[in-house]
Amino acid sequence: MTQRHLLVILICIAWIVPGLIGHEPWKTDEAYTFGVVYDMLRGGSWLVPTLAGETFLDEPPLYYLTAALTATLASPLLPLHDGARLATGLYMALTLLFCGMAGRELHGKGNGAVAGLLLMGCFGLVLRGHETLTDIAPLAGFALAYYALALALRRALLGGALIGTAIGLVFLSQGVLETLIVVLIALLLPAVSAAWRTRTYARAMLLAALVAAPLVVAWPLALHWREPTLLDLWLQRDLYASFNHAGHDWTFYLRIMPWHSWPVWMLGLWTLWTLRRARREQYAAPAVALPLTGFVVTLLLLVIASNARDVYALILLPALALLAAPAVGNLRRGAANAWFWFSITGVSFFILVAWFYWTGLELGIPARLHAHLHRLQPGYVPGFKWLPFTLAACYTLGWIVLLSKLKRSPERPAVVWAAGIAVLWGLTATLFLGWVDTGKNYRAVFTSMQQSLPAQYRCISSRKLGESQRAMLHYYANVITYREEINARSLDCDLLLTQGVVREVSPPTQNWHKIWEGSRPGDKAERYRLYKRGG
Repeated sequence: MTQRHLLVILICIAWIVPGLIGHEPWKTDEAYTFGVVYDMLRGGSWLVPTLAGETFLDEPPLYYLTAALTATLASPLLPLHDGARLATGLYMALTLLFCGMAGRELHGKGNGAVAGLLLMGCFGLVLRGHETLTDIAPLAGFALAYYALALALRRALLGGALIGTAIGLVFLSQGVLETLIVVLIALLLPAVSAAWRTRTYARAMLLAALVAAPLVVAWPLALHWREPTLLDLWLQRDLYASFNHAGHDWTFYLRIMPWHSWPVWMLGLWTLWTLRRARREQYAAPAVALPLTGFVVTLLLLVIASNARDVYALILLPALALLAAPAVGNLRRGAANAWFWFSITGVSFFILVAWFYWTGLELGIPARLHAHLHRLQPGYVPGFKWLPFTLAACYTLGWIVLLSKLKRSPERPAVVWAAGIAVLWGLTATLFLGWVDTGKNYRAVFTSMQQSLPAQYRCISSRKLGESQRAMLHYYANVITYREEINARSLDCDLLLTQGVVREVSPPTQNWHKIWEGSRPGDKAERYRLYKRGG
């Protein structure tokens, strides 16, 4: 292993590890995702995901199963929610690995590392790539698909098997729409480029179908055998979520891409710009045709899909990183130097800012900054903590050593940029993790509610209680509510928990009185109220 490979591996580790442990499940996505995992760990079905006692078929169960496994394996050392989040670290490591292998297969030796570095440098992936999210697993599936589609040009058996595996991975973790995207990319490549119009690729696609079929069919069939209505329910929810266009924002992904994939989208455009005078055959070359086709097909299907969220745009990033990889070596000297020095000055500036804010947060210097930060998170307890300080100091020192030792090379700007993102994320996830966690978790509010519960009660109904809140109420207070909004779940309980806002108080009618009210520290919007029937 060369020093270059070792450096890239260290940057990957420095990027992946921070933020995976040391904080509670955060609102909104982390909370309900872990809630499903927690139900599995408490004896719930591994076939039919449930959330706080209710069937939850928003996604197939692969990510939940992986998270339950990592939580179980890590349970002697880590809390369940931290152990579950290790599944995200696992899938992110696979994503970077497969993206690097695809870059090497498409662009040649040395470009695999560049593709992985560019993927780590995307702004939109930094936070999402460290949360308990089902959308991280299909990201690994897409990266594997790009590697397999490139590999299938010369190795039909292995490439076809991996294509089928990628399709199964995406389907079992996300559902129909994302699986359809992968299949369309594979089917359209022969129409885009002659490189895939070969018998080798035809054999690879035949094997891919044979491998993918049992992976795609097994879970829906199991649902049908378990209860036919479950399969119908999942298909309705999955297809409705994908293709219901009521109030759809058609421009969402175009608006977020400039920051979500910064700066990779600019490098991808530079790759295409350098080919502006090239022959048509060069656009059809695998190094361009595969990532470009993948990006266009993915973007088009995301645009026409009903739900538009930044987390769904994650699957666009591997294609952009692969398209942008050759641009790193083809940048003009002035542009490469500008990117290099922008990375150094920008990252160094924000390192200083991070330490300045840390002194204000933990040491009270300056006092006005200290007061401001604690007004934002009034529940946070300040004080010097050795472990976060030591880890953050190591990240800062590593940045200095990197700049002093890094040799001049075409990929140097990409290395510095990715390392800088890793350092800034490392500082954020060590120096400020506790402060952010205070305002984004539900432990304090639901622990307080649990202490206010009467010694004897039949059950607790709920009104307007969200999925994240139901999940965390189950986790922290061991309480499962019966929602008034669901006829099959509604019961005539003697306690009622409502979720609302501070200024809108809608007490239940008849003979109810409030016995508890609370909210997350610093939250001026959400308010939870517990009522008891009778005097």
